[in-house]
Amino acid sequence: MNQPASAASASDTPIDSIDSLMAGFGRHDYICDRRLATVAFLSLRMKRPLLLEGEAGVGKTELAKTLAAMLQAPLIRLQCYEGLDIAQAAYEWNVSRQLLEIRLAEASGPIDAPRIARDLYRREMLIERPLLKALLSPVPAVLLIDELDRADEPFEAFLLEMLGENQITIPELGSLQALHPPHVVITSNRTRELRDALKRRCLYHWLDYPDTEREFEIVRRRAPEAAASLSRQAVEFVQRVRAMALFKPPGVAETIDWVRALQALDAVALDRERVDATLGVLLKNQEDIDRVSSDAPLSVPPPA
Repeated sequence: MNQPASAASASDTPIDSIDSLMAGFGRHDYICDRRLATVAFLSLRMKRPLLLEGEAGVGKTELAKTLAAMLQAPLIRLQCYEGLDIAQAAYEWNVSRQLLEIRLAEASGPIDAPRIARDLYRREMLIERPLLKALLSPVPAVLLIDELDRADEPFEAFLLEMLGENQITIPELGSLQALHPPHVVITSNRTRELRDALKRRCLYHWLDYPDTEREFEIVRRRAPEAAASLSRQAVEFVQRVRAMALFKPPGVAETIDWVRALQALDAVALDRERVDATLGVLLKNQEDIDRVSSDAPLSVPPPA
């Protein structure tokens, strides 16, 4: 976020207002409401990380991908998981190259220990991982820190310096400042609560399931080959399913996959047989499948 969004010359369109950002998202088939567009615009304009929380499959990761496409910027993704550490997320030293340097120094004669120590920890010995790669990118990148809630809590503390000061401190080298501060998007499925210190450095938005009309528009954009009547019925069915007390309600991504699966079966409207046969595309828990399949209010009438 080195420059205001309005000055992003590499963008496929000037992003100088919320409306222009929404229009750009739309051209890339990402349909969002004005509240989400507003916080995304402010994140660009204020050069602040954007923290998106919400259920899986509602479009958090897709927003970062779309933003990168709009800005014609490289997308650098850090997929978080339990046990993630600095060496995997930010940087590590090229140990094999360091050992080679030591052997070459030993073979060339008397060892100059201070010089070797300096040479072993020079910049060229660093292996850049996603965080450092985003900071040192020659052009502003979009850095996606995906599913941060899956990483261990201590990892959040390491992110604070980068998110607040656009730099990473390496004990052997000192602080490396961003050449072009990246546009940072952080996502969380809220499997655990993120720390307040991290949240204070971000703009926050809770991304919820879309309403029927917006989800229908999303499906029509993402699965245009499916009949409009099929997409409409599928979206209305999914909306009713989400109202049930399921272990894992389907996200928008599952709705799109389901409509594509139904279309692949040459369906033009929902029917009970195809619904029962394809619930595994929509739902990823057997108890949820059993409940939806047996629930009378969700019965699908035969097509007229």
